[in-house]
Amino acid sequence: MARPEGCALVTGSSRGIGAAAALALAADGWPLRVNYRSDEEGAREVAAKIEAAGGSATVVQGDVADPSAVTSLLEPGDDGPVLVLVNNAGLRLDGLSPQIEDEQWQRVIDVNLSATFRATREALPQMLRARFGRIVNVASVVGTRANAGQANYAASKAGVIGFTKTVAVEVARRGVTVNAVAPGLIATALTEEIAGGELEKAIPARRIGTPEEAAACIRFLASEEASYVTGTTLTVDGGLSA
Repeated sequence: MARPEGCALVTGSSRGIGAAAALALAADGWPLRVNYRSDEEGAREVAAKIEAAGGSATVVQGDVADPSAVTSLLEPGDDGPVLVLVNNAGLRLDGLSPQIEDEQWQRVIDVNLSATFRATREALPQMLRARFGRIVNVASVVGTRANAGQANYAASKAGVIGFTKTVAVEVARRGVTVNAVAPGLIATALTEEIAGGELEKAIPARRIGTPEEAAACIRFLASEEASYVTGTTLTVDGGLSA
């Protein structure tokens, strides 16, 4: 069966894992929607790399914490319906539990978990009509492994994992797969301030991972070869959670 015509959307793809995932999916022939909230320059650099390699890319601005922005990002366009969705945009606002303010808690939940739900809800009708879809949610090993000072982040990522499993079961008969990738310590702007600390020392591989290594897992889960893989979380953490 030929792959349906459509595009891929990677939220938060102006840098880090999102940028690497956008490049990897474009290499597999998907037209890309490169999303950013504030880093327009980074998003345009990613799009330029995709186009230089012979691919197609559209830069789309939108804060995934804004429900109306999520709706706009997922609307079918000239590139077709969104048939591959990577919910990658993420936020950390760390602090010990007694120090986390309501606003810090809610903002992290909104960006990491609620946006994943809303984007998935918008994408699924398009995928179900096409009887093809790939949703990959970027979780974290912190969703299953305690890391002091990240209660809000851990709660959001644990929620992503539970959400992934449930939605996967709901749509498995319609050719749509829903999986998660749980990165450990990856060299991105999000982890700069914690690199070199106790968490890094605990990694059996004795090194930090690269965005490309996480993106390779996303690329697999979005591929035809992964059509029988759904409802699972693929951990990429150098053995940290083993």
